[in-house]
Amino acid sequence: MNTQTIERSAFICVLGLAALGVASPARTANTQRVAAPPQATTEATTAAAATDRYTEAPTGFDNQTNGFLRQGPAYDTLNEDTVVARRSFNDNRFIFEEAETVDDGLGPTYNAQSCRECHQNVVTGGASQIAEHRTGRLDASGGFFESLGGSLIHSRATHPDIVERVAFEDDVRTFRISTNTLGLGFVECVSNDTLLAIRDAQPAAMRGTATTVPVLEANNAGRLGRFGWKNQHASLESFAADAYLNEMGITSPLFPEENTSSGRNVGMGTPFDRVADPEDDGVDVKAFADFMRSTKAPSRGPITADVTAGEAIFNRIGCAVCHTPGIKTARAGTKVNGGAFTVPTALGNKIIHPYSDFLGHDIGTSDGIPILPGPEFAATAKLMRTAPLWALRTRNRLMHDGLSFTKQEAIQRHTGQAEAVTQRYDALSDSDRTKLLAFLDSL
Repeated sequence: MNTQTIERSAFICVLGLAALGVASPARTANTQRVAAPPQATTEATTAAAATDRYTEAPTGFDNQTNGFLRQGPAYDTLNEDTVVARRSFNDNRFIFEEAETVDDGLGPTYNAQSCRECHQNVVTGGASQIAEHRTGRLDASGGFFESLGGSLIHSRATHPDIVERVAFEDDVRTFRISTNTLGLGFVECVSNDTLLAIRDAQPAAMRGTATTVPVLEANNAGRLGRFGWKNQHASLESFAADAYLNEMGITSPLFPEENTSSGRNVGMGTPFDRVADPEDDGVDVKAFADFMRSTKAPSRGPITADVTAGEAIFNRIGCAVCHTPGIKTARAGTKVNGGAFTVPTALGNKIIHPYSDFLGHDIGTSDGIPILPGPEFAATAKLMRTAPLWALRTRNRLMHDGLSFTKQEAIQRHTGQAEAVTQRYDALSDSDRTKLLAFLDSL
């Protein structure tokens, strides 16, 4: 996400227990407040805990609905004339896969022509090898100064004169590889309180940081971020609107202003943009969000004796502290996203296995780019969201930058808060390492 877009959203902060009206000296390291926004809303489900029944979330790489929406017309019967946004899983999948054109408002600067371009492996919604490019530099005081037009450098443009380039002075440079979106409807329905409980149970040295971000469709109501490498978004509608603008250059009611080309205006009134803003009335954004809400969670591979033994080793050496194996979604009927979304039966009371705590951690691999420039956001430069390990076996480019090519290399990059875990991995016997890697290959 282009960091300039969050600036329109009034606030962002790092949430401690103060946001829940509770003080705890042991948690002060994760209670840094960098702004004075509205507090994140409590989404507790404890009142019905004694009677709630939880079932496993449906899984599979099969382009089938999880039940949030009906499957709809046969996919191969849909076209631009017959598709109906938000009618069904297949309708929304068609829109998710549909390529944008200049006549639709593509660009003028952009990275991709469709959502599917960055999210397709092994089915629509999965991750891919596509990476976005971000740059900036440190000023004399050590503060981050993003590139003109934002830290996101678009790789494509609709005219050769406006292709963005990296300034020589911008020597903070990184890639952020595309993420898996399968199963994100379940993640959206995990309550704030559940994520905070995971954080509070972590040992102090490995405790994650919860970040409150604005839910754009709920008048910037605060909620714990969980989407994007920096936990930039808390809702799938905000996430989709951001990507529509920053990856495809399509404006919408939540993001009505075009990006620039390295600070140069290339929007309406210039020769480069002939489609009035907003280019999408918001329907496509909602269709994207509903498609992600309808996807099944990634399924596991075969569970062998070595896989079972490897998972026990994974837990024993501490990987599961951050790569949380199981999380429950909120009760059906719970209001989330600042009240803008109600957890439906298909997504509520479900158990998912993302192998992530959806918190920020400093493991020595961050890209050095904060969520926003400025001293109050400096601490976020060293944090990255714990990468969910579900669907790991579908990826051959690992870590946030995609520059680790084997699981062993990715593990060895873990330092900082994960240093002790890496040391315990290094101390494993060859046999135990083989079992641990077999477990990872099953995810």
